[in-house]
Amino acid sequence: MNEITPPLDHQSKQPLYLQISDYFKQEIVRGKIKAMEKLPSKRVLANHLGISLNTVQAAYEQLRAEGFIKSEERKGLYVQEIEGGQYFESTPHYSQQTPSRSENTEYLIDFNSGKVDLDQFPYHLWRKLTTEALYEENSMLLQMGDPQGEYSLRTEIAAYLYQSRGVNCSPEQIVIAAGTQQLVGLLSILIGPDYHYALEDPGFHRTKQVLKDYRITTVPISLDQSGISVKELLVSQAKVVYVTPSHQFPNGMVMPISRRMELLKWARETGSFIIEDDYDGEYRYKGKPIPSLQGLDRHGSVIYLGTFSKSLIPSIRTSYAVLPPALTKKYQVQLTIYKQTVSRFHQDTLYKFMQRGHYQRHLNKMRALYRKKHNILLNAIEKKMGESVKVIGENAGLHILLRVCNGMTEEQLIKSASEKSVKVYPTSIYHDKRLNGEPEILMGFGGLAIEEIEEGIQILKEVWKI
Repeated sequence: MNEITPPLDHQSKQPLYLQISDYFKQEIVRGKIKAMEKLPSKRVLANHLGISLNTVQAAYEQLRAEGFIKSEERKGLYVQEIEGGQYFESTPHYSQQTPSRSENTEYLIDFNSGKVDLDQFPYHLWRKLTTEALYEENSMLLQMGDPQGEYSLRTEIAAYLYQSRGVNCSPEQIVIAAGTQQLVGLLSILIGPDYHYALEDPGFHRTKQVLKDYRITTVPISLDQSGISVKELLVSQAKVVYVTPSHQFPNGMVMPISRRMELLKWARETGSFIIEDDYDGEYRYKGKPIPSLQGLDRHGSVIYLGTFSKSLIPSIRTSYAVLPPALTKKYQVQLTIYKQTVSRFHQDTLYKFMQRGHYQRHLNKMRALYRKKHNILLNAIEKKMGESVKVIGENAGLHILLRVCNGMTEEQLIKSASEKSVKVYPTSIYHDKRLNGEPEILMGFGGLAIEEIEEGIQILKEVWKI
């Protein structure tokens, strides 16, 4: 079909995706775009208009939901036959309507810290490697596998962790599971329910919920500029501590080597365990990576947790724990009754992806991309918001915190953004103690296109009046 160029108004209060969908509807009803005519692909249209793929996707989804277009498998999107061509003439204000949050929970721009850039996922390669798992010579993958996970994948993970994070372990020490929460549950059984667990405050609320469900007593420990307070830990009587030293969640500080050594000393002298959750340790933007706690541990005190959710895709649901020798033996005696929860096909595909060097190349590409997005986010905030906000935890990971100094509450900040189709997230849910002072908003950037980051910050500047 001919090139399509909707007249987009970037200053309009109407989201871009609605401007695009309304333009198509008008052209279809007027007969300028004919029934059964094929529409340009999402990528082609996004490149042509200089906008994000997500925006075009949202526009096409709106058109499909309203019955203007249909999708034909492996062929593309086509215009539906429309009867009653006076639709737009009888509803002249239709194009100005913006769905309310109560009617439509889709957001134009979503600063979700759990999302990654899916445009960069190697779909073709992943499909090829997955198909290999279905060859007849791999028929053993159709049977139940090792409760700890595929040995081949555990071997690759052990090699990768040694090279990238300084983790010293054998494949026998690694346990694979479908997510960090499940691993925390297994550890709760393995270590036992009698110990108190110390948690960072603020800290990851899903871990706290798992421990609560396992009837384990948790103790909140305050943070200072270096991370968890070892002084508070010493008087807490906790025998297990859960920490996120590479990029504290949610505050974002990187635990310096001095605090790491203090923490290891506490574990050694009290006979305690440290659960080190390295959930996004692959992404550090300033300075050299700091060694993992596990790599510094000489007394079997550290349990290391890792995941492929940030470095690859969240839905792969593949995480792993590196157990110290004593807990490895205990696991193999007590917990192999629990069957493996990650598909053997996914495990085999991931093994091949790592073993053939694709994972490292993908990581290198994503590091460069996220560093660029990170810089664009910080520059946009500085340029548009200035001293009305303070950025916290900006040296690593796929999210930042934004302290907003405009007199609005956390709830007001989130609600006003939502009314303009921008989603930002609270931090109050991560705190045990009642918060005082200016509210802090959590903002992820991994899943957003560059233009979405800049547009989102512009919208927030306007609705927050800063």
